[in-house]
Amino acid sequence: MTIDQFNFAGKKAFVRVDFNVPLDENFNITDDTRMRAALPTLKKILADGGSVIIGSHLGRPKGVTEKYSLKHILKHLDELLGIEVQFANDCMGEEAAAKAAALQPGEALLLENLRFYAEEEGKPRGLADDATDEEKAAAKKAVKESQKEFTKKLASYADCYVNDAFGTAHRAHASTALIAKYFDKDHKMFGYLMEKEVKAVDKVLNDIHRPFTAIMGGSKVSSKIEIIENLLNKVDNLIITGGMTYTFTKAQGGKIGLSICEDDKLDLALELMQKAKEKGVNLVLATDAKIADSFSNDANTQFCKVNEIPDGWEGLDIGPESEKLFADVIKGSKTILWNGPTGVFEFENFTHGSRSVGEAIVEATKNGAFSLVGGGDSVACVNKFGLASGVSYVSTGGGALLEAIEGKVLPGIAAINE
Repeated sequence: MTIDQFNFAGKKAFVRVDFNVPLDENFNITDDTRMRAALPTLKKILADGGSVIIGSHLGRPKGVTEKYSLKHILKHLDELLGIEVQFANDCMGEEAAAKAAALQPGEALLLENLRFYAEEEGKPRGLADDATDEEKAAAKKAVKESQKEFTKKLASYADCYVNDAFGTAHRAHASTALIAKYFDKDHKMFGYLMEKEVKAVDKVLNDIHRPFTAIMGGSKVSSKIEIIENLLNKVDNLIITGGMTYTFTKAQGGKIGLSICEDDKLDLALELMQKAKEKGVNLVLATDAKIADSFSNDANTQFCKVNEIPDGWEGLDIGPESEKLFADVIKGSKTILWNGPTGVFEFENFTHGSRSVGEAIVEATKNGAFSLVGGGDSVACVNKFGLASGVSYVSTGGGALLEAIEGKVLPGIAAINE
């Protein structure tokens, strides 16, 4: 069942959204992108004459925590939806059940943070550091058993289930996957955001127009091994950039000064280069770097060969040679995936490389390429540089997108498709 096919008139819909938005010290929302992304789904249900029970997490609380209460976002949600959204101070209990039961067509109810309960994630809490294996196993069994009741209770509030939280689709949590078992295939569906995310990932991995180029940034090779290995079976060009650059450079005998490096992954870097060669993948690494004499926006800087960084200096971005090298590869591509900046883009003096990559992707997109940008830092990049509207799709899911790229089946998606 798709959301467009379903008529919500007179129905109560439990909608799992991802309202895990950043808040400042005064609980003001500093970026409401995730909230705005869910509006088409919520508004469709309300416009049909349905009512919505909205479930989300916020942060990683270890129990009830004022800092992570969803009441802080309630006023802004009212403004975005144009109605007064009701609030349940506890996602379980009599109040939530009564408010859900009393909802009228066109009304909305926001439940308190689902992760205030250990049952949402299915992980025990409060175990002593010296807990025995038996105690850990017993605690895990207990929370798994109570998770069933928790999930059943959430499901009981509604007639249908809509998952619009791609950012948590890689988690087999109560509200993102387990709840779907309580609804038949005609009463569970993706929201509009999830639909778009699933289609975008499917297109970039399975409907490939070549050449296919992936740009992988980030500081650690270790966190991207599975992604890189999966991509080596799919891409024509793999640009490895960001902090990973220096692990690959050192592995080849280069001098990297104080640049970030995983010394225990040097052999792995060489293995990945060999695999790329065997598979005919053009693995592209930076040839020059913008280096600094300290990790600071105000540091002294210069450009040098990436494998000739002097002692006491560290690479914080790519240099002009690498910018041109990367841009040429990107502009010649028809499918593009970007995950991770080229440098420390949080510092204004080290944004140039990431901006040049973003601009090359926008140009390639204008010329007919399909471009998917995902992962928190890459999304922050395109938003910072005002380039988001120039790419084909900007994913809201960080970890979920990366696991999809690794080739894993995401529980939140599988639960709807079952």
